Amino acid sequence: MSTIAFIGLGNMGLPMAKNLAKAGHRVIGVDVSEANLAAAAEAGLERGASAGDAAAEADVVVTMLPAGPHVRGVYLGEGGVVARAKPGTLFIDSSTVDVETARAVETAATGKGFLMLDAPVSGGVGGAAAGTLTFMVGGSDAAFEKAKPVLEAMGKTIVHAGGPGTGQAAKICNNMVLGISMAAVSEAFALADKLGLDRQKLFDISSKSSGQCWALTSYCPVPGPVPTSPANRDYQPGFAVDMMLKDLKLAQQAAHAAGAATPLGAQAAALYQMLSSSGRGNLDFSAIFTMLRGA
Repeated sequence: MSTIAFIGLGNMGLPMAKNLAKAGHRVIGVDVSEANLAAAAEAGLERGASAGDAAAEADVVVTMLPAGPHVRGVYLGEGGVVARAKPGTLFIDSSTVDVETARAVETAATGKGFLMLDAPVSGGVGGAAAGTLTFMVGGSDAAFEKAKPVLEAMGKTIVHAGGPGTGQAAKICNNMVLGISMAAVSEAFALADKLGLDRQKLFDISSKSSGQCWALTSYCPVPGPVPTSPANRDYQPGFAVDMMLKDLKLAQQAAHAAGAATPLGAQAAALYQMLSSSGRGNLDFSAIFTMLRGA
């Protein structure tokens, strides 16, 4: 088993780190929050003094951080992971960040002789706790093969998307589809309300015809048709509006850099920005229905 430095013990990182410990790995946890470190200690994780100190002891470094600047700082900052890690250490960044950052950090790490992957996840806090996350992985074949046993302790579906940055590309493309489709499903239910069409009837019809999609059948944005959806618990996340907005902005940033036309993605980003600015950024992203129906 490996010694793993896990940097970032928030809502996603801590349950992921716990699953690594359950699999028999020695896990050294690092976080800026004392509360997160205390929760990690209760779960049996060791406490690292800093990212660099933890990396110096580790065979594998896993990061789950809020944004690109945090990833650059942890890996490339003075006394950070790249500067302190032992030769042969594997780096796995499971943060969701911009493709440019993912590729820049991987280039710096591999230039120093390390193996590195960008490996963002899908599945939310529930998937992190259950160990059923989907990992979208970018990087070399050698890094992917070395990382598989570690990733399999945290996830159910592990997909090698291609070279550096393609894990992040897959994540933002997928979530752009999700944001657009949730807005479309929510518009349809809002229109159905205005037209006097029963919500359950619309669900029964669309879920079995050409309107079928995950946002409708697994995560329906109105209460009733899908009992497990956040709509039935006052839109408690789940996947928060502000997290969806972050991913949609990353998709727009990548589209502009690549010269790709994503007008629906841009409109979805604008809608979720309106929802966040209305004070609902901490609700589940399916709460966009409440804005579109005028509530």
